[in-house]
Amino acid sequence: MGLHEAERVVHARYEALDDRVQRTPPDLLDLPSLAARAAALPGRVAAVEAIWDGDTVHDWFVDLVAVLDSPDGESHLATVYHHPGGSPPGVAAAKAGRAPAGYLGVPFHFASPDVPDDQVPRWRTVRRLPEDVLGCAELVSDEVDTAVTRNRKPDKGTVH
Repeated sequence: MGLHEAERVVHARYEALDDRVQRTPPDLLDLPSLAARAAALPGRVAAVEAIWDGDTVHDWFVDLVAVLDSPDGESHLATVYHHPGGSPPGVAAAKAGRAPAGYLGVPFHFASPDVPDDQVPRWRTVRRLPEDVLGCAELVSDEVDTAVTRNRKPDKGTVH
């Protein structure tokens, strides 16, 4: 069958099935679509994570991934691009990512929902940080907050 004949067949099918043809693409960020993709994965989903990425064509966008425990890895669920007149990709991705995480009963991780940043710690890294590192980070953060409040630089020699 040639291209012209194929176009005629498609046109005839559109005419015959007019009221049953889906004119708008499905919403790939709705809960049923994301849950179906997660259910089809080869392992147990440990978390849903939103990760900023970008390129010269799409600018910044957010990938939603399912982080797997067994087998260890991750799998792409959806990509959230900016659409004119729509929510910023970070807002849309946060909303879309929380839904399947809640449905699956797993954590949702989005380290930088408001500002595009592809260098932030990933979920596996954050959840495996030892308590002493997290506690030290809190103390350093408190010192910086106190210094900012007092309008001075934090002490460089402060050891926590």
